[in-house]
Amino acid sequence: MILRLSIYPSSLLCLALVASVAQAQKDVPTQNDAVVPVAKDTDTWKKRQDVINARAMQGDVDLLFVGDSITQGWEGKGKAVWEKYYGKRKAMNAGLSGDRTQHVLWRLDHGNVDGIHPKLAVVMIGTNNSNKDDNSAEQIGEGIKAIVGKLREKLPETKILLLAIFPRGEKPNPQREKNAKASEIASQMADNKMIYYLDIGPRFLEPDGTLTIEIMPDANGSRLHPGERGYEIWAEAIEPKVAELLGEKK
Repeated sequence: MILRLSIYPSSLLCLALVASVAQAQKDVPTQNDAVVPVAKDTDTWKKRQDVINARAMQGDVDLLFVGDSITQGWEGKGKAVWEKYYGKRKAMNAGLSGDRTQHVLWRLDHGNVDGIHPKLAVVMIGTNNSNKDDNSAEQIGEGIKAIVGKLREKLPETKILLLAIFPRGEKPNPQREKNAKASEIASQMADNKMIYYLDIGPRFLEPDGTLTIEIMPDANGSRLHPGERGYEIWAEAIEPKVAELLGEKK
């Protein structure tokens, strides 16, 4: 009996210590990986990074597009539209398939904007961060803000047109809602002096919120990547602001 009494308080103390450590771990904020620059370790990614850097080294860039596969797609299904709207505008495509905000942050520090002085950068990024529970809307919003901040640091004379993350999925869904919230958070950086914000998402949608296969014709039904008509809508929607921010007379 005496032996039990001597051990019991010690057991309670151990349990209390374990609970204390567990609570302390909960209280430590989890780092937001969406704002931590990182590269991808794949040959495809590295080759595309090299292509973008090679274009930057050529210089003579007035208009820069920054983003993921949706932006890179200007060289695919959006090629004809790109030529129509940007072929004579000294435009550069810095889109890289699969990128999240953290990957763009890394690229901006590793050659993508070295030596160039564009008048305008168009930014649309974040949808890849929203898959499942990878990042919250708040984390994605902070990741987008970090990219805008990095561009302002690297290209202080460049105006930025920040676009809301495009809608995805055939019908309204939680992922769209997450991206919309992230975009709203990022939009707080807009000062209408050097940073401007546009949400052209509704232009892609039917009145009931449907995203048709004509606009986003992904074979797997994800309705994520624009087809030629989608790129036409994109270009038409931002054209007035692009022309204004490039200082073109209309």
